[in-house]
Amino acid sequence: MVGCMAAMMMTVACKGQNNEVQNLGYANVTIPQVPNSLTFAGEEVPFEYFDVAESFQREMLVTLYMHSKTSLTLLKSKRYFSIIEPILERNGVPADFKYLCCIESGLDEDAVSVAGAGGLWQFMPATGKKYGLLQEKGIDERFHIEKATEAACVMLKELYEQFGSWTLAAAAYNLGPNGVSRRLDQQIVATNYYDAYFPLETRRYMFRILSFKVLMEAGPENFGYNISEDDYYLPLADYHEIEVTGSHIDWSVVAVENNTNYRVLRLLNNWIRDYEFDNPKGYTFKVKIPNENFRLR
Repeated sequence: MVGCMAAMMMTVACKGQNNEVQNLGYANVTIPQVPNSLTFAGEEVPFEYFDVAESFQREMLVTLYMHSKTSLTLLKSKRYFSIIEPILERNGVPADFKYLCCIESGLDEDAVSVAGAGGLWQFMPATGKKYGLLQEKGIDERFHIEKATEAACVMLKELYEQFGSWTLAAAAYNLGPNGVSRRLDQQIVATNYYDAYFPLETRRYMFRILSFKVLMEAGPENFGYNISEDDYYLPLADYHEIEVTGSHIDWSVVAVENNTNYRVLRLLNNWIRDYEFDNPKGYTFKVKIPNENFRLR
């Protein structure tokens, strides 16, 4: 077997010398170029440093050639950016943070990490509670897109106030403020993300965000993604809201009483995580109810 593999590799090499290797059906791979300039939340990316340029190029390659996941993120971008962007703007958080959602969850509304982080913004349970996201049996507002985005804005503004940099705020969103502060203190002269040495995940974090910014703002079609305007998933906007309360809530009954079904109710209210909710504290929930033509394409 080893001899056959060696012979095959020699054959491919020989064909490559005659410029015939393309006939073997290999996919065309293009190395993405590093932009002349790029900013995140108004902060310049120092591409004059070779390590910064190479780090960005690495994440562009990963993003571009992770085709299925990246394609799904792109397809969902119009649906969820339509909710996220106005909330960021209203809270004074730079619009570039919508790309943080792309790498945190892939804009998968049901995303749950192995560590237990949930929702588009991937809040850990304790962090979600800290920022006011209700989590009780059958209810998890980490999956409530509007409320989770509001919570993320509060958190990001606190991190910006602490570090004086949106880039470091993003790093702290990943690593935690204590983790960022400790490493900046230990490294004495490091005062920004690009000069600091963080754990690998955090060192890659900003460049992953930047890769989606470049991909989406330059246009996916310029990177070989054949996505038409009609392919993007539309916002789920054809609904009205009602208030629901009571000591015990049966969501299937709520759905039927409002001329829909449990499946569709969950599509619009993903923070509902079970069929029923015991509500001794008397919470009142704003619930999205689909209009008549909600499911029609």
